[in-house]
This record gives sequence, C-alpha cells and structure tokens, in this order.
Amino acid sequence: MSFMKGDLLTKTRKLVKGLGKAEPVWYKAMEQAPPPTFPRADAIQRITLLEDVYIKNPFGHRVLELKEQRASEQEAMTVADMEYQAEIKAKKKAYVALKKIARQQGKRPPPNPYPIVVKEIQAEEKKYVYDRFHNPRICQILRKLQNCKRKRQLRIRTE
Repeated sequence: MSFMKGDLLTKTRKLVKGLGKAEPVWYKAMEQAPPPTFPRADAIQRITLLEDVYIKNPFGHRVLELKEQRASEQEAMTVADMEYQAEIKAKKKAYVALKKIARQQGKRPPPNPYPIVVKEIQAEEKKYVYDRFHNPRICQILRKLQNCKRKRQLRIRTE
C-alpha cells in the first residue's frame, strides 16, 4: 500500500470501496472519530552549520581556530592558506633532501611520502586497469559485451 497517499483510514477506505478488502471491524469507529492529521513538510531541509564552509577546505580547521582567536574571516583564510602552502613546500623540500641523500649513498630513492592525491588514486587503480587488459576472464567478458553491442547496432540498422 506504499503507492497510495494518505493515512491508514484513507487507504482502507479506498480498498473497501473498490471491493479490494472486506470492511474491518474497527473501520466504522475510526470513521466516526478519525485520527488527527498533521501538515506535511514540503521538503526536508538539510541542516547546515556555519563551520561547514571551512571544513571542506584542507586548512579549514586552522581557519576555525583563528576565528576563535578573534581574527576576521578574510585574515583567517589568508593566514591559514599561507600556512598550508608553507607546509606543502616544507614537505617537498624534505623529500628532495631524502632523494639526494639516497642518491649519494647509491640507493634507490624512497617513494614520495606526500604524493599528489590524483597519482595516489591512480596507483591504487593501476592493478584493476592492468587486469582489464590482461586477465583472460575479464577479456572474455569484454568480448561478450562488445559482441552484444554489435548485435544491437546491427538490429537498429536493419530496422
């Protein structure tokens, strides 16, 4: 009965009048004293907080800390951005120094501990991309899908 609108009484009324259901024992009593109806909300509003804007930034927590210390919003954003950029530069310099030390010792340089997010995701997906082109089971599934697609295109052309 989820496709019908209304409460239990209106749903039952429609079923009884349409002869889809026998009249229940409680039906007449409920029609004489129907339950209260409450107005429905048009749309459910999302709860948003003022801090949500800052949390989306990589340095959002720092902005909130600075605002608690009575800094204006613009100043807090500027300072937090500068600190974030300085932190990134420091991490890059540290990695360059690590690579230089490794080369001097004749060792292979360590992997970047602060990789770019996109490259990190690509490294995780590399296995699946390799599987797509080299795993025989997946290649067989791809061939079946390609054949089905060709058959559909042929049917469309002949019609």
